[in-house]
Amino acid sequence: MMQKLQALGPALNKVAIGAVSVGAVGYALNESMYTVDGGERAIIFDRLRNGTRDFIVKPGTHFLIPFLQFPIIYDTRTTPFNIKTETGSKDLQRVNITLRVLYRPDKKKLPYIYQRLGVDYSANVFNSVGNEVLKAVVAQYDATELISRRETISNQIRQRLVKRAGTFGLKLEDVSITHLTFSPEYVRAIEHKQVAQQLAEQAKFVVAKNEQEKLAKIIVAEGEAEAAALISKAMSGPGYIALRRIEASRDIAEELSRSRNIVYLPSGTNVLMNLPQVGQQ
Repeated sequence: MMQKLQALGPALNKVAIGAVSVGAVGYALNESMYTVDGGERAIIFDRLRNGTRDFIVKPGTHFLIPFLQFPIIYDTRTTPFNIKTETGSKDLQRVNITLRVLYRPDKKKLPYIYQRLGVDYSANVFNSVGNEVLKAVVAQYDATELISRRETISNQIRQRLVKRAGTFGLKLEDVSITHLTFSPEYVRAIEHKQVAQQLAEQAKFVVAKNEQEKLAKIIVAEGEAEAAALISKAMSGPGYIALRRIEASRDIAEELSRSRNIVYLPSGTNVLMNLPQVGQQ
């Protein structure tokens, strides 16, 4: 038995050496391959050069020298980042403002970004530059202007932030103010002011309403006076008296037609119509 084992010893050693060799080759082959997914770019850090290479690796499967080179992968898709800060307005009001930024790295400047900012570059840039820009712009406006001119202020922040972020190799797709609040004291003061304005507007409305009602009464009174004058003028003329005589004659004729007693009047004559007219000489 011992002789058989001694005879198999060299063969087993060869098998072990072969297995170790295959494993080492497989491990080295695995370490020499890496994959860059869609929407990503990679740069290669080379220990021999003690720095990054200048070329940018596109999506796909690639090879490198294991243990001497390793990939640094960046997401180059548009990503949101929120910048929150507390600052003061021109009239010394405390303002809490939140800015939403949509950004992506400049693919050509990825080696520069890694050398200066590292992998977590967005937080390093926006937490410093973003706060600086926000405080500089907000300090130029009063609290009321921050509300009424919000779009203008957002555009101004965007212009400054795009310029500053560009120096760090970042491109901004969109910049907008998503949250803007003031101190509780200032909010209460605004509420009291709005209530006072509403009461003042209500008082103005009541005064205007009373003036309109007064003017309407004057117009009605003037109309009634003019109508009375016209009626009085019409009643003082001969035409009105003649009309009343005709109406009186018609009433008398109707009464006589319903009476049982027979009354004879001269033919071709009208007693009331033959009365002398007022004012006739």
